[in-house]
Amino acid sequence: MSTKPRAIPTAGPDFEHLLAQDVVIEATQGAARTGAQALDPGHSPVAPLSRSTGGARAVPKPGLMVDAALQREVEQLLFVQAELLDGKHWQAFIDLFADDGVYWMPVTPEQTDWEGSPSIFAEDKLMMEIRKGRVSHPNAWSQAPMWETNHVVSHVAIESMGTGTLQVRSRFHMMELRRDDVRHFGGTYRHTLARDANGALRIRLQRVDLFNSQAPFDYVLQIWV
Repeated sequence: MSTKPRAIPTAGPDFEHLLAQDVVIEATQGAARTGAQALDPGHSPVAPLSRSTGGARAVPKPGLMVDAALQREVEQLLFVQAELLDGKHWQAFIDLFADDGVYWMPVTPEQTDWEGSPSIFAEDKLMMEIRKGRVSHPNAWSQAPMWETNHVVSHVAIESMGTGTLQVRSRFHMMELRRDDVRHFGGTYRHTLARDANGALRIRLQRVDLFNSQAPFDYVLQIWV
């Protein structure tokens, strides 16, 4: 196996060749910040379980007391995002992300980096476009059976406000129906939001921590959670 570092491949016209590649996400030598901290320097992992607290995590920070209009704007963005996924509006979902936005689902809550560590998802907008093209193809086997999802998003808290960015924490539950089988996924969303040139909130980083990420599944996730 080659040890030469390879970055996430960029999307190009030859999607078939791209999807046939082995995708290896490894650290870039000399980079000061990589992964989530490259987009959000203040990004920190979910606190590990502590024996001193009986296996409980640290108490989450309470949300900031912000203007009601801002709180509602953030909540509506997360609610719309969930509805777009349930409605299979893939392009509209991708358009919620900033040009440099990343959707990331780490394997463990302690991760801060998708370079050099395995991830369930680690996709920029171009990689999202490739996934959209795959699941939208008329011959996509994963979309052939009856397949639907239903999201519930709650506990939306604005944790911090930086220069032009917002850090938002929320909880989610997704029920997935495939033929007669139902799967459940739940956990925490962490969004880093910034405003675009038109003043609209866009997603620079969405981190998804599944509480059941280590569970055995009959088939892999085909689309974003």
